[in-house]
Amino acid sequence: MTYSRIIGTGSYLPEKVLTNADLERMVDTSDSWIVERTGIRERRIAGEGEYCSHLAIAAARNAMAAANVGPTDIDCLIIGTCTPDQVFPSTACLVQYALGLKPGGVAFDVSAACSGFVYALDVADRFIRTGGARRAMVIGAETMSRVINWTDRGTCILFGDGAGAVILEAGDEPGIYSTHLHADGQYENLLTVPWGVSQGVEAMTPEGGKIVMRGNEVFKVAVRTLGRMVEETLVANGMTHADVDWLVPHQANIRIIQATARKLGLPMERVILTVAEHGNTSSASIPLALDAGIRDGRIKRGQNLLLEAFGGGFTWGSALLRY
Repeated sequence: MTYSRIIGTGSYLPEKVLTNADLERMVDTSDSWIVERTGIRERRIAGEGEYCSHLAIAAARNAMAAANVGPTDIDCLIIGTCTPDQVFPSTACLVQYALGLKPGGVAFDVSAACSGFVYALDVADRFIRTGGARRAMVIGAETMSRVINWTDRGTCILFGDGAGAVILEAGDEPGIYSTHLHADGQYENLLTVPWGVSQGVEAMTPEGGKIVMRGNEVFKVAVRTLGRMVEETLVANGMTHADVDWLVPHQANIRIIQATARKLGLPMERVILTVAEHGNTSSASIPLALDAGIRDGRIKRGQNLLLEAFGGGFTWGSALLRY
Protein backbone atom coordinates (compact mmCIF):
# COMPACT_ATOMS: atom_id res chain seq x y z
CA MET A 1 0.00 0.00 0.00
CA THR A 2 0.94 3.64 -0.47
CA TYR A 3 0.61 5.96 2.49
CA SER A 4 1.19 9.67 2.97
CA ARG A 5 3.48 10.94 5.70
CA ILE A 6 4.39 14.41 6.92
CA ILE A 7 7.92 15.41 5.94
CA GLY A 8 7.81 19.08 6.93
CA THR A 9 5.70 21.70 8.69
CA GLY A 10 5.68 25.48 8.79
CA SER A 11 3.66 28.36 10.17
CA TYR A 12 3.25 32.10 10.07
CA LEU A 13 1.60 34.66 12.35
CA PRO A 14 1.03 38.35 11.58
CA GLU A 15 3.09 40.82 13.58
CA LYS A 16 0.21 42.70 15.19
CA VAL A 17 -0.76 41.35 18.63
CA LEU A 18 -4.22 42.11 20.06
CA THR A 19 -4.30 41.40 23.80
CA ASN A 20 -7.23 41.01 26.15
CA ALA A 21 -6.24 44.37 27.64
CA ASP A 22 -6.69 45.91 24.19
CA LEU A 23 -10.16 44.38 23.95
CA GLU A 24 -11.09 45.79 27.35
CA ARG A 25 -10.78 49.22 25.76
CA MET A 26 -13.01 48.22 22.81
CA VAL A 27 -15.94 46.29 24.35
CA ASP A 28 -17.42 45.52 27.77
CA THR A 29 -15.20 42.58 28.77
CA SER A 30 -12.21 41.77 30.97
CA ASP A 31 -9.01 39.80 30.73
CA SER A 32 -10.04 37.54 33.62
CA TRP A 33 -13.43 36.75 32.04
CA ILE A 34 -11.88 35.92 28.64
CA VAL A 35 -9.17 33.71 30.15
CA GLU A 36 -11.62 31.86 32.39
CA ARG A 37 -14.14 31.17 29.63
CA THR A 38 -11.81 30.59 26.65
CA GLY A 39 -8.17 30.33 27.75
CA ILE A 40 -7.24 33.07 25.27
CA ARG A 41 -4.84 35.83 26.30
CA GLU A 42 -3.93 37.32 22.92
CA ARG A 43 -4.35 36.82 19.18
CA ARG A 44 -2.64 37.99 15.98
CA ILE A 45 -4.31 40.34 13.50
CA ALA A 46 -3.38 40.66 9.82
CA GLY A 47 -2.08 44.08 8.86
CA GLU A 48 -3.53 46.43 6.28
CA GLY A 49 -3.03 44.90 2.85
CA GLU A 50 -2.04 41.52 4.38
CA TYR A 51 -4.35 38.85 2.96
CA CYS A 52 -4.97 35.15 3.43
CA SER A 53 -2.61 34.30 0.54
CA HIS A 54 0.23 36.27 2.13
CA LEU A 55 -0.05 34.28 5.36
CA ALA A 56 -0.26 31.01 3.41
CA ILE A 57 2.82 31.82 1.31
CA ALA A 58 4.94 32.54 4.39
CA ALA A 59 3.84 29.33 6.14
CA ALA A 60 4.42 27.33 2.95
CA ARG A 61 7.98 28.58 2.57
CA ASN A 62 8.76 27.56 6.14
CA ALA A 63 7.30 24.09 5.54
CA MET A 64 9.26 23.66 2.31
CA ALA A 65 12.48 24.60 4.11
CA ALA A 66 11.74 22.08 6.88
CA ALA A 67 11.03 19.34 4.33
CA ASN A 68 14.04 20.30 2.18
CA VAL A 69 11.97 20.36 -1.01
CA GLY A 70 11.78 22.89 -3.81
CA PRO A 71 8.73 24.46 -5.48
CA THR A 72 8.69 22.05 -8.42
CA ASP A 73 8.67 19.05 -6.05
CA ILE A 74 5.06 19.80 -5.05
CA ASP A 75 2.38 18.16 -7.24
CA CYS A 76 -0.71 19.25 -5.34
CA LEU A 77 -1.69 22.26 -3.21
CA ILE A 78 -4.87 22.34 -1.13
CA ILE A 79 -5.76 25.25 1.14
CA GLY A 80 -8.40 25.08 3.84
CA THR A 81 -9.86 28.54 4.33
CA CYS A 82 -13.17 30.32 4.86
CA THR A 83 -11.60 33.77 4.36
CA PRO A 84 -10.12 33.62 0.84
CA ASP A 85 -8.56 36.62 -0.90
CA GLN A 86 -11.31 36.79 -3.52
CA VAL A 87 -14.24 34.84 -4.96
CA PHE A 88 -12.04 33.39 -7.70
CA PRO A 89 -9.47 32.34 -8.56
CA SER A 90 -8.93 30.26 -5.46
CA THR A 91 -6.38 31.36 -2.90
CA ALA A 92 -4.54 28.12 -3.72
CA CYS A 93 -4.05 29.27 -7.31
CA LEU A 94 -2.63 32.58 -6.12
CA VAL A 95 -0.27 30.81 -3.72
CA GLN A 96 0.76 28.23 -6.33
CA TYR A 97 1.88 30.98 -8.69
CA ALA A 98 3.57 33.06 -5.98
CA LEU A 99 5.60 30.07 -4.78
CA GLY A 100 6.52 28.90 -8.28
CA LEU A 101 5.01 25.45 -7.73
CA LYS A 102 4.91 22.93 -10.56
CA PRO A 103 3.00 24.50 -13.49
CA GLY A 104 -0.14 22.54 -14.30
CA GLY A 105 -0.27 20.90 -10.88
CA VAL A 106 -3.42 20.65 -8.79
CA ALA A 107 -4.42 23.69 -6.71
CA PHE A 108 -7.76 24.41 -5.05
CA ASP A 109 -9.41 25.61 -1.82
CA VAL A 110 -11.56 23.66 0.63
CA SER A 111 -14.17 25.52 2.68
CA ALA A 112 -15.22 23.73 5.87
CA ALA A 113 -14.74 26.54 8.41
CA CYS A 114 -12.66 25.40 11.40
CA SER A 115 -12.49 21.84 10.03
CA GLY A 116 -10.96 23.08 6.77
CA PHE A 117 -7.43 21.83 7.42
CA VAL A 118 -8.57 18.30 8.34
CA TYR A 119 -10.83 18.21 5.29
CA ALA A 120 -7.95 19.36 3.08
CA LEU A 121 -5.60 16.83 4.69
CA ASP A 122 -8.08 14.05 3.92
CA VAL A 123 -8.26 15.05 0.24
CA ALA A 124 -4.47 15.32 -0.09
CA ASP A 125 -4.05 11.90 1.56
CA ARG A 126 -6.43 10.41 -1.02
CA PHE A 127 -4.50 12.03 -3.87
CA ILE A 128 -1.30 10.37 -2.65
CA ARG A 129 -2.85 6.99 -1.83
CA THR A 130 -4.39 6.75 -5.32
CA GLY A 131 -1.26 7.88 -7.16
CA GLY A 132 -2.60 11.31 -8.10
CA ALA A 133 0.33 13.04 -6.41
CA ARG A 134 3.75 12.17 -5.05
CA ARG A 135 4.02 15.20 -2.78
CA ALA A 136 1.23 17.47 -1.59
CA MET A 137 1.15 20.67 0.40
CA VAL A 138 -1.79 21.29 2.72
CA ILE A 139 -2.29 24.74 4.24
CA GLY A 140 -4.79 26.12 6.72
CA ALA A 141 -4.86 29.91 6.41
CA GLU A 142 -7.31 32.47 7.76
CA THR A 143 -7.86 36.19 8.20
CA MET A 144 -10.75 35.83 10.63
CA SER A 145 -10.37 39.42 11.77
CA ARG A 146 -11.98 40.48 8.48
CA VAL A 147 -15.29 38.81 9.41
CA ILE A 148 -15.41 39.95 13.04
CA ASN A 149 -17.98 42.36 14.42
CA TRP A 150 -15.71 44.28 16.78
CA THR A 151 -18.72 45.48 18.81
CA ASP A 152 -19.88 41.92 19.59
CA ARG A 153 -18.11 40.93 22.79
CA GLY A 154 -19.23 37.32 22.38
CA THR A 155 -17.22 36.75 19.21
CA CYS A 156 -14.55 39.45 18.88
CA ILE A 157 -12.61 37.98 21.81
CA LEU A 158 -12.27 34.57 20.17
CA PHE A 159 -10.67 34.81 16.75
CA GLY A 160 -7.26 35.55 15.29
CA ASP A 161 -5.31 35.29 12.04
CA GLY A 162 -2.54 32.95 10.95
CA ALA A 163 -1.47 30.09 8.69
CA GLY A 164 0.08 26.66 9.06
CA ALA A 165 1.32 24.24 6.40
CA VAL A 166 2.37 20.61 6.09
CA ILE A 167 4.03 18.74 3.24
CA LEU A 168 3.00 15.14 2.63
CA GLU A 169 5.05 12.58 0.71
CA ALA A 170 4.17 9.10 -0.53
CA GLY A 171 5.74 6.22 1.41
CA ASP A 172 5.42 2.51 2.17
CA GLU A 173 4.54 2.92 5.86
CA PRO A 174 2.02 5.12 7.70
CA GLY A 175 1.90 8.16 7.83
CA ILE A 176 -1.69 8.91 8.06
CA TYR A 177 -3.60 5.92 9.40
CA SER A 178 -7.05 7.29 8.68
CA THR A 179 -9.17 10.41 8.42
CA HIS A 180 -12.83 10.84 9.35
CA LEU A 181 -15.04 13.66 8.06
CA HIS A 182 -18.63 14.61 8.91
CA ALA A 183 -21.12 17.46 8.47
CA ASP A 184 -24.64 18.37 9.54
CA GLY A 185 -26.16 21.50 8.01
CA GLN A 186 -29.15 21.65 10.37
CA TYR A 187 -27.01 23.66 12.78
CA GLU A 188 -25.98 26.41 10.36
CA ASN A 189 -27.73 29.14 12.34
CA LEU A 190 -25.65 28.44 15.47
CA LEU A 191 -22.38 29.56 13.87
CA THR A 192 -22.51 31.45 10.62
CA VAL A 193 -21.55 34.40 8.48
CA PRO A 194 -25.05 34.98 7.10
CA TRP A 195 -24.19 36.81 3.88
CA GLY A 196 -22.65 35.52 0.64
CA VAL A 197 -22.06 36.89 -2.83
CA SER A 198 -24.96 35.00 -4.42
CA GLN A 199 -27.34 37.07 -2.27
CA GLY A 200 -26.14 40.18 -4.08
CA VAL A 201 -24.60 43.39 -2.82
CA GLU A 202 -28.04 44.88 -2.26
CA ALA A 203 -28.65 42.28 0.48
CA MET A 204 -25.49 43.26 2.35
CA THR A 205 -25.89 44.91 5.74
CA PRO A 206 -23.15 46.23 8.05
CA GLU A 207 -23.51 43.08 10.20
CA GLY A 208 -24.28 40.64 7.39
CA GLY A 209 -20.71 39.75 6.54
CA LYS A 210 -19.70 39.15 10.15
CA ILE A 211 -19.65 36.08 12.37
CA VAL A 212 -22.83 35.31 14.33
CA MET A 213 -22.53 32.65 17.02
CA ARG A 214 -24.72 31.15 19.73
CA GLY A 215 -21.84 30.15 21.93
CA ASN A 216 -23.51 27.97 24.57
CA GLU A 217 -25.27 25.84 21.96
CA VAL A 218 -22.10 25.48 19.90
CA PHE A 219 -20.16 24.38 22.99
CA LYS A 220 -22.66 21.65 23.87
CA VAL A 221 -22.77 20.17 20.36
CA ALA A 222 -18.99 20.41 19.94
CA VAL A 223 -18.17 18.54 23.16
CA ARG A 224 -20.71 15.80 22.45
CA THR A 225 -19.64 15.41 18.81
CA LEU A 226 -15.88 15.42 19.40
CA GLY A 227 -16.24 12.75 22.08
CA ARG A 228 -17.97 10.43 19.62
CA MET A 229 -15.41 11.18 16.92
CA VAL A 230 -12.49 10.28 19.17
CA GLU A 231 -13.99 6.84 19.75
CA GLU A 232 -14.80 6.39 16.06
CA THR A 233 -11.22 7.17 15.06
CA LEU A 234 -9.60 4.82 17.57
CA VAL A 235 -11.97 1.94 16.86
CA ALA A 236 -11.37 2.27 13.11
CA ASN A 237 -7.66 1.70 13.71
CA GLY A 238 -7.88 -0.96 16.42
CA MET A 239 -6.23 1.40 18.91
CA THR A 240 -6.95 2.51 22.45
CA HIS A 241 -6.50 5.81 24.23
CA ALA A 242 -3.09 4.61 25.44
CA ASP A 243 -1.83 4.47 21.84
CA VAL A 244 -2.19 8.25 21.39
CA ASP A 245 0.96 10.17 22.28
CA TRP A 246 -0.33 13.68 21.51
CA LEU A 247 -3.68 15.31 20.97
CA VAL A 248 -3.38 18.21 18.50
CA PRO A 249 -6.83 19.80 18.62
CA HIS A 250 -8.51 22.71 16.95
CA GLN A 251 -7.75 25.64 19.25
CA ALA A 252 -11.24 27.06 19.73
CA ASN A 253 -11.74 27.10 23.47
CA ILE A 254 -9.75 25.63 26.36
CA ARG A 255 -12.88 24.08 27.88
CA ILE A 256 -13.69 22.15 24.70
CA ILE A 257 -10.08 20.96 24.49
CA GLN A 258 -10.11 19.85 28.14
CA ALA A 259 -13.35 17.90 27.60
CA THR A 260 -11.85 16.08 24.61
CA ALA A 261 -8.67 15.26 26.54
CA ARG A 262 -10.77 13.79 29.36
CA LYS A 263 -12.59 11.63 26.83
CA LEU A 264 -9.21 10.32 25.67
CA GLY A 265 -7.92 9.90 29.19
CA LEU A 266 -5.00 12.16 28.31
CA PRO A 267 -3.44 14.58 30.78
CA MET A 268 -3.24 18.13 29.50
CA GLU A 269 0.56 17.72 29.42
CA ARG A 270 0.03 15.55 26.32
CA VAL A 271 -2.12 18.12 24.53
CA ILE A 272 -0.56 20.70 22.22
CA LEU A 273 -2.01 24.07 23.23
CA THR A 274 -1.65 27.38 21.39
CA VAL A 275 -5.08 28.84 22.13
CA ALA A 276 -3.70 31.27 24.72
CA GLU A 277 -1.36 32.93 22.20
CA HIS A 278 -3.28 32.48 18.95
CA GLY A 279 -6.97 32.45 19.79
CA ASN A 280 -9.22 30.61 17.35
CA THR A 281 -7.57 30.79 13.92
CA SER A 282 -10.18 28.49 12.38
CA SER A 283 -8.63 26.15 9.77
CA ALA A 284 -5.13 27.43 10.61
CA SER A 285 -5.23 26.36 14.25
CA ILE A 286 -4.30 22.67 13.91
CA PRO A 287 -1.31 23.15 11.59
CA LEU A 288 -0.12 26.08 13.73
CA ALA A 289 -0.26 23.89 16.85
CA LEU A 290 1.33 20.95 15.02
CA ASP A 291 4.24 23.07 13.85
CA ALA A 292 4.71 24.50 17.35
CA GLY A 293 4.85 21.03 18.90
CA ILE A 294 7.32 19.75 16.31
CA ARG A 295 9.64 22.75 16.40
CA ASP A 296 9.91 22.87 20.19
CA GLY A 297 10.75 19.16 20.29
CA ARG A 298 7.72 17.80 22.11
CA ILE A 299 6.43 15.87 19.09
CA LYS A 300 8.97 13.29 17.96
CA ARG A 301 9.23 10.91 15.02
CA GLY A 302 7.34 7.66 15.51
CA GLN A 303 4.73 9.13 17.87
CA ASN A 304 0.99 8.83 17.24
CA LEU A 305 -0.96 12.07 16.88
CA LEU A 306 -4.71 12.62 16.95
CA LEU A 307 -5.89 15.76 15.14
CA GLU A 308 -9.50 16.86 15.56
CA ALA A 309 -11.60 19.87 14.63
CA PHE A 310 -15.17 21.16 14.83
CA GLY A 311 -16.52 24.16 12.95
CA GLY A 312 -19.37 26.03 11.33
CA GLY A 313 -21.62 24.00 9.13
CA PHE A 314 -21.49 22.12 11.38
CA THR A 315 -18.46 20.24 10.12
CA TRP A 316 -16.12 18.03 12.09
CA GLY A 317 -13.19 15.79 11.31
CA SER A 318 -10.23 13.89 12.67
CA ALA A 319 -6.95 12.41 11.49
CA LEU A 320 -4.86 9.78 13.24
CA LEU A 321 -1.26 9.63 12.10
CA ARG A 322 2.25 8.57 12.97
CA TYR A 323 4.66 11.47 12.72
